[in-house]
Amino acid sequence: MARRAEQRRSGETQGQDAIFRGTSGGDARLKGEGFKDARSVKGTPNAALPAFVLGEELADIADKDPRIVVLTADLANANRTNDFRARHPDRFFNLGIAEKNMMTVAAGMASCGMIAYAATFASFCVILGAEQAKTDCAYTGMMVRLIGHHSGMSMGFYGTSHHALEDLAITRTIADMTVVCATDANHLRAVLRASVDHPGAMYIRLGRGRDPQVYPEVPKDFRIGKAAMLRRGKDLTIIACGSEVRASLDAAELLSKQGIEARVIDMHTIKPLDTAAIRKAARETGAVMTVEEHNITGGLGSAVAEVLVEEERVPFLRHGIPDQFVPVGPPAALYAHYKLDAAGIARKAKSFLAKSARS
Repeated sequence: MARRAEQRRSGETQGQDAIFRGTSGGDARLKGEGFKDARSVKGTPNAALPAFVLGEELADIADKDPRIVVLTADLANANRTNDFRARHPDRFFNLGIAEKNMMTVAAGMASCGMIAYAATFASFCVILGAEQAKTDCAYTGMMVRLIGHHSGMSMGFYGTSHHALEDLAITRTIADMTVVCATDANHLRAVLRASVDHPGAMYIRLGRGRDPQVYPEVPKDFRIGKAAMLRRGKDLTIIACGSEVRASLDAAELLSKQGIEARVIDMHTIKPLDTAAIRKAARETGAVMTVEEHNITGGLGSAVAEVLVEEERVPFLRHGIPDQFVPVGPPAALYAHYKLDAAGIARKAKSFLAKSARS
């Protein structure tokens, strides 16, 4: 019974692996499950995509650090923290479907010298538990790492209750809360390693665990608060985070074929924000566009806008989910619908530059 309940919550019974992300198409795909693996992630077979490495990497860290503990809210299979449980059962805690309590327990463990990693669906993490994230974790300066997986609209079939399009806006307004978005499996490993001794509370935002690869190996130069420029360009800067980094890189390749060279920056840390990278990109390319799987109100786009309006006033576009609740549908269809696939991002960028030139 518990296994079936977790399957329902994680999306395993819907076969979402085959229809997670696409790079082209239209609104018609919102009608059903016809959008299959052949067109997901540019045709990459599911077997070639990385699954969650969360539990495995935390277990590796815990082998050398006795302070590491892991908590989850009845989602050990969905987030693969069962890989941690298999190797460190005495440091694994399943709190059941009681996410707020899990966060408070994690803060209590941290107050006793532990470094607590508490993982659940992003929609049930800092959105549901904003008070616990603020008061129990951040205000007290506890070494708690709140991990929100299946973020954005990656659980498309399950609707608004399971979509997490407000979590960045919530967490970046909490004082002393570090906010980081993992881009792919290798990037997640780097984030987790850097998180161990980082002071205070942290929110780590993950996708579905089968995100297309951006980093072919664990980036050795990863630093919390230091953005990564992944592609050079002179005509436009695309600043993206999380699941939209790969799509933005692919969009930049499409734009290049049309004579537009776009710089792409992985702004993995939303707080503290790499303001120097933003200002430098604005000065050197003269136009900035943000791309995020999040409501455009309060997320990455808003954070970048706050920097630009104070110092570097250049043409600027926030691209993400408009201020609305998204419909229910296959995730790949939703990305195409909101122009958050490569083709959609390229079209938005080209239109943005054309309007900027006219003005």
